[in-house]
Amino acid sequence: MATRKLDKEQWKTFFDRVSKTLEGKQAEIEVASLALGDQIEAEWLPLLGLAYDPKDDLFEVALDGVDHMIPKPREIYVDDGVGGLMSIEIVDADGTKQIIKLRDPLMLPATAH
Repeated sequence: MATRKLDKEQWKTFFDRVSKTLEGKQAEIEVASLALGDQIEAEWLPLLGLAYDPKDDLFEVALDGVDHMIPKPREIYVDDGVGGLMSIEIVDADGTKQIIKLRDPLMLPATAH
């Protein structure tokens, strides 16, 4: 696994491109701050998309039933693994880390009839 920091001018194009390849993945959002400790914001929901809007300086994680917004992100790190993007860590204006972990949905074995 290789974690790398994205430059701010890359954010929009990177997530526009990558969002299409992540369809069908599941995501978990963990928010880690000194004030609150670690909180799970969303647990393994189908991922609909990731987007950064430079005009509003807003990062959006769209999940099935949850729209998680991160205003004024300061830093974004991505973790690439063998199967592609594994996780994204976003540091917001308050220094809070928001970690989006990605996985393929579990495939249940077909039942024999």
